[in-house]
Amino acid sequence: MADLSVEICGVRLKNPVIAASGTFGFGREYDEIYDISVIGGISTKGMTLEPRLGNPVPRIAEGRSVILNAVGLQNPGVEHFIKYDLPFLREKGVTVIANVAGKTFDDYGAICSKLDGLVDFVELNISCPNVKAGGMAFGIKPESIREVTRVAKSGLTKTPLMVKLSPNVESIPVNAQAAEKGGADCISLINTLTGMVIDIEKRKPVIANNTGGVSGAGIKPIALRMVYEAAHAVSVPVIGMGGITCGKDVIEFMMAGAKAVQVGTANFTNANAMPEIIAQTNEWLDTRKINSINEIVDTLRLN
Repeated sequence: MADLSVEICGVRLKNPVIAASGTFGFGREYDEIYDISVIGGISTKGMTLEPRLGNPVPRIAEGRSVILNAVGLQNPGVEHFIKYDLPFLREKGVTVIANVAGKTFDDYGAICSKLDGLVDFVELNISCPNVKAGGMAFGIKPESIREVTRVAKSGLTKTPLMVKLSPNVESIPVNAQAAEKGGADCISLINTLTGMVIDIEKRKPVIANNTGGVSGAGIKPIALRMVYEAAHAVSVPVIGMGGITCGKDVIEFMMAGAKAVQVGTANFTNANAMPEIIAQTNEWLDTRKINSINEIVDTLRLN
């Protein structure tokens, strides 16, 4: 077998396949299906300082090769995670990436302080609206990205900071550079695109929130392009995601420059998606006699 292990910011992952935030909960349900210790890591459900109920239903809709969601960060709050969910994940021996969100800059600093030294990474969800800036998402403008990253980083002394970039922006390379300038230790992308599905009989959007985040196999070409651009705009490691459903998708993202990947929507259509993707990735490497997955990172040859 090829060596699938990767190292990111001094943290060793047994393989580069990570569960994406919002698609894997805190791992308990999937552990009933397979031993989740086989995967490279888990990016937790997005957490806030206080518990949140999320948006009204319906908040999930299907499209062709994609799904839309407007869950609204329903979660039990960071204190519940630390007390009940983190011990379970530590017992399983998986790399823990705590995905966090806030309504203000101070929220990000506070939640990072609570998690410092307890998890392997903190991943900033900066696609959330900044309530003190008229509701514009933190991740839209470079200056806002730089500042929220700086504030979050100030709350961390022991834990690497991962910033998750929104694709709904003017320039991914510029925003990736803003995160790096703010102190990001690594970057993940892409978060969901914004979309809509309409019930033509009711002449209304299917989702109660009207619009939602688009994910799934259909967005992979967009995600792949943005990961390539980000990886060549910054010097920090990049974790790629967006439409990954098989081992060959993993290879593509890593050839484009990603050091690891996250798998999200595929977990909904196939509960065993990640173990299968890991096996398929290994098979591809073995058949080509490639000893380590790190040998393929950033090896794309442009026309």
